[in-house]
Amino acid sequence: MSSDAPKPPPDFKSALERARSAFGHARTGDVAALTSLLDSGVSPNLSNENGDTLLMLACYHGHQDAARLLLERGADPEQPNDKGQTPLAGVAFKGSMPLAELLLERGALVDGAGPDGRTPLMYAAMFDRLEMVELFLARGASHTHADAGGATALQAARMMGAQRTAARLEALAAGGK
Repeated sequence: MSSDAPKPPPDFKSALERARSAFGHARTGDVAALTSLLDSGVSPNLSNENGDTLLMLACYHGHQDAARLLLERGADPEQPNDKGQTPLAGVAFKGSMPLAELLLERGALVDGAGPDGRTPLMYAAMFDRLEMVELFLARGASHTHADAGGATALQAARMMGAQRTAARLEALAAGGK
């Protein structure tokens, strides 16, 4: 029984295995292994079948050293996944202040939004991450920006029952600081 289908060249299999390995190491934060893979030619902007980059995975799983390495090697802090979410939006969802600060220092847009129009401020507000809301506001985030459905960060916070961030954004909307 023979197959007429062409077989991938050995270098393709090797590249595929290196890519799979890189995603695993980004998820676990294995900086030494990521360094080796990047040194061997793996792109710091490599993305998987969901559009998640190595940076997105490192950030989402809370690995600051891995994220720093990827950024130093040229990872794009604004490269969205297939849902239009950026690494900063993922960090706002998960709540890592050190990663939020790192991404902002390395060029992530504080008001960067995907097709749904949701900004990192909105994610932080929805999940009652007051310290992160304050960081984003201090970095110039717009509290009046509306998503594709017309909701602002304040409305998102209210909808999710995020009392602390809703109170902060209400004060801001009322003209407070």
